[in-house]
Amino acid sequence: MKKIKHYNLLKLFFLGFSLFPMTPLRGQTETTTVIYLVRHAEKMDNSNDAALSSEGRKRAELLSEVLKDAEITHIHSTDFQRTRDTVEPLASLSGIAIQLYDPQHLEVFSENLMKAQGVHLVSGHSNTTPELVKLLGGQSSPIQDHEYDRLYVIVRSVEKTKASILIHYGTTR
Repeated sequence: MKKIKHYNLLKLFFLGFSLFPMTPLRGQTETTTVIYLVRHAEKMDNSNDAALSSEGRKRAELLSEVLKDAEITHIHSTDFQRTRDTVEPLASLSGIAIQLYDPQHLEVFSENLMKAQGVHLVSGHSNTTPELVKLLGGQSSPIQDHEYDRLYVIVRSVEKTKASILIHYGTTR
């Protein structure tokens, strides 16, 4: 029952975004970029490069299901197994190669994202995802160790952030 509630909320959300023009109208020069940001899914342990747990693999599949119709054009991940594996189901489904970014250089990465057109999915960490959301002009708060269900959506024009939205997907512990 809880999953149905989440799916209905997400369908309503995506329906609302379908009303936003994603390409310029005649005479307009502005384009819109949409950036989805997630923390990696649940990990096996606290080792440096931990794999996803079975719960984390399920969440990665759920993320793929949630975003399969979002017309993602770019997928970005840090070079850790857990972040790559979080977006791998969607990358496989959509045929999009995962582009790696360095979490030590979030300002440069955020500047590149703000200039890029398209629909992006970014997989990061509990300490980098909220910071990246803020660098992109959105609102965020610290992510606790037990939180894996946040899906941030940033909608940007070339010059500014138009919307910053937080959705929870899947179940929380």
